Amino acid sequence: MIRVKKLKTVVIASLALFISSCGVNSVVVQGSYPSPNIRQIPLAVGVYYGDELRNFSYTEYSETGKEEYKVDSGLTHIQLFGSVLPAMFARVVVLDELSDATSAGVDAVFAPSIEEFQLALPQKTRLDAYEVWVKYNMRLLAPDGGYIADWVVTSYGKTPTESMRSVESGINDATVGALRDLASNFSLSFGSVPEVRDWLASKQ
Repeated sequence: MIRVKKLKTVVIASLALFISSCGVNSVVVQGSYPSPNIRQIPLAVGVYYGDELRNFSYTEYSETGKEEYKVDSGLTHIQLFGSVLPAMFARVVVLDELSDATSAGVDAVFAPSIEEFQLALPQKTRLDAYEVWVKYNMRLLAPDGGYIADWVVTSYGKTPTESMRSVESGINDATVGALRDLASNFSLSFGSVPEVRDWLASKQ
C-alpha cells in the first residue's frame, strides 16, 4: 500500500507539471529575408553564432507571473544573417569556434548577440498592434581574437491586429518585421561605425 501511495503521488505531481506546462504557447519564428542591394565589400569574413544566439528564446509573462508565450527566434536570426552577410562580403565562412578563424583565412570575424528582446501585446497595451524591439551587440574581431569594433544596433517590428489573426501569428510577424529592420539598419550603417571605417581603410 505504501508503494501504491507513492506511485499515486508521483503520477499526480507529473500530471500537474504537464498541465502547467501546457499553458505556455510556443512561437517558433519563421520568415523570409531578402538580400540587401548594396555594394559588396571585397573581403572575407567569418561569422560565429554563439549558443545564446542559436538557442535564443524569450518568455512573456502574465501580470500574475505565469508564463504565457515562449518566442524562439535563434534559427531565424541565423537565416537573416545568412541572407545579409553574403551580400555585404565577397566571402562568408560560418565558424564552429572562434579559434577556427585563423585557419579559415578570413579578414575578420563577425560575432552578433542579442542583449534585449521586448514584446508588446495588444491585450496589454490596448493598442491595435503587436510590437517587438530587439537590441543587438555587434562585434567585429580580428582573426586572432583581437578587438576591431563593438557597437549596438536596435530594431523594431510592428504588425496590426486583424480579424482571424492568432496571437502567435501576430508575434511571428512583428518579430520578422524587427529582423528585416535589423537587416536594413545593419547593412546600411556598417561602414559608418568609426572603428569599422578605420578597419576598412586599413584593408584598402
